[in-house]
Amino acid sequence: MGKELNTFERIYEVVKLIPRGTVATYGQVATLAGNRNWARIVGYALHVNPDPEGIPCYRVVTKDGNVSKAFAFGGENEQVRLLKEDGIPVEDGKVDMKKYQWEAPPFL
Repeated sequence: MGKELNTFERIYEVVKLIPRGTVATYGQVATLAGNRNWARIVGYALHVNPDPEGIPCYRVVTKDGNVSKAFAFGGENEQVRLLKEDGIPVEDGKVDMKKYQWEAPPFL
């Protein structure tokens, strides 16, 4: 039997599942990681992401689609650049959530 994942590890596992070309909200990641009240904890976890290459934290935005003003890995402009590289347009620091929000599979 495998070891139980801690809160941050659960969050990272969810973030790894967000497909290229989509974004998820902090609340969505929190819910999928096991507790819908963990939205702030998701932010803390992503701020100390141990593997930015493997854990695409730039794909997490606010429920309104806003990018982070304090993106830990190069600032707001870097998050926008990475999202655009994924094919997600960012207008005035915002992603169109109707078009680009990830619809997680129901088994998560």
